[in-house]
Amino acid sequence: MVVDDVARRRLSIVVGVTGGIAAYKAVSVVRELVTAGHDVQVIATENALRFIGRPTFEAISRNPVYSDLYEGVAEVRHVSLGQRADVIIIAPATATTIARLAAGFADDLLTSTVLASSAPVVIAPAMHTEMWSHPATRANVATLRQRGLTIVGPASGRLTGDDSGPGRMSEPAEIVREALAVFAGAADLAGIRVLVTAGGTREPMDPVRFIGNRSSGKQGLAVAVAAAARGASVTVIGAHLEVPHPPSMQVVTVETTAELRATLVSLARDADVIVMAAAVADYRPDSIAPQKIKKSHQADTLTVRLVKNPDLLAELVARRTPDQTIIGFAAETETDRSALLELGRQKVKAKGCDLLVVNTVGTDRGFGTDDNTVIVLDRSGVIVAEASGTKRAIADHLLDLVSISS
Repeated sequence: MVVDDVARRRLSIVVGVTGGIAAYKAVSVVRELVTAGHDVQVIATENALRFIGRPTFEAISRNPVYSDLYEGVAEVRHVSLGQRADVIIIAPATATTIARLAAGFADDLLTSTVLASSAPVVIAPAMHTEMWSHPATRANVATLRQRGLTIVGPASGRLTGDDSGPGRMSEPAEIVREALAVFAGAADLAGIRVLVTAGGTREPMDPVRFIGNRSSGKQGLAVAVAAAARGASVTVIGAHLEVPHPPSMQVVTVETTAELRATLVSLARDADVIVMAAAVADYRPDSIAPQKIKKSHQADTLTVRLVKNPDLLAELVARRTPDQTIIGFAAETETDRSALLELGRQKVKAKGCDLLVVNTVGTDRGFGTDDNTVIVLDRSGVIVAEASGTKRAIADHLLDLVSISS
């Protein structure tokens, strides 16, 4: 399904409006949706109604506006609204609302409706820059992204008073466009079996030390969450994941490259799509000391002999099943675009995968961060996509390519 198909279908959309000055923009969100032919139900918090009156939303939506959890108890309104919804949009989403959603609160009509629904949720944050930048807000947003919610914005611009900076709610047209796109992609991978590797393998030197890398698993898990949100059946092979995964997601944990290889051999043949996002150690110690290696008082150096690990991506390609799509990742420290592309083209030629996601990593980019910038090459080395943004956004860009080919 594409967005144009959504435009021709009448959707049931819940628009949640919370108590921020940007609530006036929510009127335009509702208007755009109604004008496009969708059935819009507004849930306004009590604080939202202090900014914009109920009659305004009722006139624009052509439906009653609900705000009280204890209205319509006989129909269990929060459940009925949540079950009927094709998409839930929260605009504006205040810092308080984001925190309540992250904590799983269900003590008002809006949060109860979100928890009672399996529909995709799109939120448009709006708050002062300091609130948006606060570690608590950033952590709550990261939690919501991890659960599969789509975050639109915020933009940078004029705020209340003389302030300006990140925190301005995105424009209504952008919010509507993103929400319809989320719905359009919500089931485009239904029936597709996706296997994702995430994190970084570690190769032990002795019982307490290892050779490893700085991968947190954020990008791989973002791909897994996005694929599940789009209807795919997802299995993750996780190596030392530093971020939580949804409890419902099937995750097989591994430690070393050898364990990852064995698990891939077991699971790969049943997958339609394999996304190799894990950072796999290229080398391992040729032997593992049975006891902790002690610091020698006589020697100032320690020599560790390393042997090459097998090339898991090339092996997967060599034994692929018919119609299987295999996606590799290439993390490089090269910052020059031309040189980075050349490295990527050499690698995709050597590996033979269908798509290769190339990105620059370093101490302050790529590994462990919430954002990413990637170039996607096909097996011929042609650029088929470029994307920059949150790792969840990168995941959806990548899955768009899978959806087109599936």
